[in-house]
Amino acid sequence: MSRTLHLAEQLISLPSITPEDAGCLELLAARLAPLGFICERLDSGPDGFRVSNLWAKRPATLVPPAQQAIKTLVFAGHTDVVPTGPLALWSSHPFTPTHKDGKLFGRGASDMKTSIAAFVVAVEEFLAAHPDPQVSIAFLLTSDEEGPSVDGTKVVVEQLRTRGETLDYCIVGEPTSVEKTGDMIKNGRRGTLSGKLTVRGIQGHIAYPQLARNPIHQALPALAEMAATVWDQGNAFFPPTSWQISNMHGGTGATNVIPGEVVVDFNFRFSTESTAEKLKQRVYSLLDRHSLEYDLQWTLGGQPFLTTPGELVTAVQQAILAETGITTELSTTGGTSDGRFIAQICPQVIELGPPNATIHKIDEHVVVADIEPLKNIYRRTLENLHCQASKAPAATQAAAA
Repeated sequence: MSRTLHLAEQLISLPSITPEDAGCLELLAARLAPLGFICERLDSGPDGFRVSNLWAKRPATLVPPAQQAIKTLVFAGHTDVVPTGPLALWSSHPFTPTHKDGKLFGRGASDMKTSIAAFVVAVEEFLAAHPDPQVSIAFLLTSDEEGPSVDGTKVVVEQLRTRGETLDYCIVGEPTSVEKTGDMIKNGRRGTLSGKLTVRGIQGHIAYPQLARNPIHQALPALAEMAATVWDQGNAFFPPTSWQISNMHGGTGATNVIPGEVVVDFNFRFSTESTAEKLKQRVYSLLDRHSLEYDLQWTLGGQPFLTTPGELVTAVQQAILAETGITTELSTTGGTSDGRFIAQICPQVIELGPPNATIHKIDEHVVVADIEPLKNIYRRTLENLHCQASKAPAATQAAAA
């Protein structure tokens, strides 16, 4: 059994349903400390909902040529998993790692304990070959990604920013691949902005509509206009901004009562061509134009972020090609991740992990044959960045001479 597979099984066997960590971080810190990592627990949150956070960093031991600044690569991820759902529907116990038909079954197998195991073993192998790397390596791990995401990576990033910690590259181990490991990486994510719209009317008997005002009838034209609105055209990296209703509640339950209000939950997934404030103002203008009596509460779940092709994307693309022969696809589709927080203090953030077809499902699994290539891609990325740091740009070399 490979060391990556063994560590993945160890992590899967720990029932770390969000926000519980169930000992995952202790296990990981015990692997990292002997490698020279300084491990800090930055736990946060109220009693009863305490979130476990680990910040572990290994400084580079050598100064790159011509006194170039040492750069830091962060491996980021989460040890928490979503609830299992009905145990009776699983083919095997979700926290008992089980092999069948060349697949490893268990909650978190794909999202994202295999990635974390691959991170750690990749770093172990890299440091064995390069004991004095010219790149600093760090881990940012939390047990609060599948939950509210309030006391996890967000809190750690705020503390690192306060310290003045400089991060240059980050790989988030989210399951981004489609068919085979490495066929897709995320080089950005859309922003998410939610609204809770309450349109007020006048409740009354349904047989006497002239004595009431139906807020559902009033809201529908405005909602139809929002659904048909082109908010932006997107760009080369992002699809156009989308607006969707997720819930709509109105009425007393009786069939002969005009409701006094209707509540509509909606969400924007927005590209870098729009801002949260611009979208809010456009919604207010539209609602006012329809002469609605309303209240509107906003929740900004995350700003969009984008890493354009550069040092990190190139290093990862080269690693994937060398390991798998695949020319990877760059994508910004899908939901949000903790990358949205890390991007606030790190200019280059990408997500790379195993195929995501079974995440959050009954019988979540990962193909065993995908595990070692994933570890090797992470290791090759480290090697590429190490070699890059070992070579001073021509201009710098000339200045030093």
